[in-house]
Amino acid sequence: MNPLMAAKAYAATQGVQMPAAPAASVGQSGFAEMLSGVMNDMTTQSRAAETQMAASVQGQGSLIDVVTAVSSAEASLETVMAVRDQVIQAYQEIMRMPI
Repeated sequence: MNPLMAAKAYAATQGVQMPAAPAASVGQSGFAEMLSGVMNDMTTQSRAAETQMAASVQGQGSLIDVVTAVSSAEASLETVMAVRDQVIQAYQEIMRMPI
């Protein structure tokens, strides 16, 4: 899996269509801002899943809502982990380059 595939998978789970060429577009946010947004989305999804689980334990939520929220949080976390792995791999490749 490469970072673009991970970003597309994340966008698909969120129902957002990615632009065709984000680097060539004028006014697009930078990589750091994109990562910050993905991390915030992952945090939001995790908190929503926790809220659904707590409501279910109290007898106020349905099992389907809990499963949906946990699945969404899991997809967000897997996307963040895939991007992290690719960043680490890129860093290691740069460190192996001769000067």
